[in-house]
Amino acid sequence: MEARRTTVAQSKQTTTLVWVGFPVLGAFLLWLVVLVADWVAALPWAPMRGPFQLVASIPEPHATVGALVVGALGGLVLSVLAALERLAVEVADDRVVFTRGNGTTREFDRTRIAGVFLDGRKLVLLGLDGGELTREDAELDADELADAFQSHGYPWLPDGDPHRDEYRRWVEGAPGLPPGADALLRVRAEALRKRDAEDAAQLREELGRLGVVVREDRKRQFWRLREH
Repeated sequence: MEARRTTVAQSKQTTTLVWVGFPVLGAFLLWLVVLVADWVAALPWAPMRGPFQLVASIPEPHATVGALVVGALGGLVLSVLAALERLAVEVADDRVVFTRGNGTTREFDRTRIAGVFLDGRKLVLLGLDGGELTREDAELDADELADAFQSHGYPWLPDGDPHRDEYRRWVEGAPGLPPGADALLRVRAEALRKRDAEDAAQLREELGRLGVVVREDRKRQFWRLREH
C-alpha cells in the first residue's frame, strides 16, 4: 500500500502574485525613471546623471514604451528565478522529500529524523546524532508545515532549535573546532559575503562531515559540535 503523503507548497495566490507582481513592479519602476529623467539630468550634483541623461534623450513615446517593456521583462526574469527556487515539501509516513522548482530533489528517510523545526524562514531536519540533516529556505506557511509533519508522526519542535544555547559565534582561530573546520568557516564567510548560496550550502555539508553544525545570522556564522 502506498504511504500517505501530504504536500506543502506555495499557495496559488502567492504564485500568481509573483508572476504578475514582479513584471508590473518592474514596469512601474522604469516608468518612474523615465518620469524623473529630465529633472535628475538637470541637477549638476545628482549621482548617476549619465544614465538619466541618456534616458532623457530618448524621444516619446519610445522612452515610455521601452521602459514598460524592459521593466516588465526584467520583472519576468525575477519571477522565473523565484519559480526555480520555489520549494515544495512532501511529507510521508516513511520519508520527507524536498523538491525545488528547478527539478532538484532531496529525500530523507523517516528513521534518520529526530526532530523538525523552523528557524526563521528555514526548515530544519535534525538527525539522530544532533546534527542537521538539512536546513532549507522555505517560504511556506508555518502552520501548514507543522500540521503536515505532526499528522505523519514526526516530532515537530514548536519552540525551535533545542540546541540554540550551544552555538558560539565563529571568529577566526576559534578554539574547540576540529582540524580543518576553521579554514572551511573562513571560506564560507567569504561565500556568504558574496551571497553565493550554493557554495555556502556545500561548505555547510562539509562542516557537517567534520561534526560541526553551522548557521548564520546576517552573514555572521555561529557553530556548535554535533553529538557523538
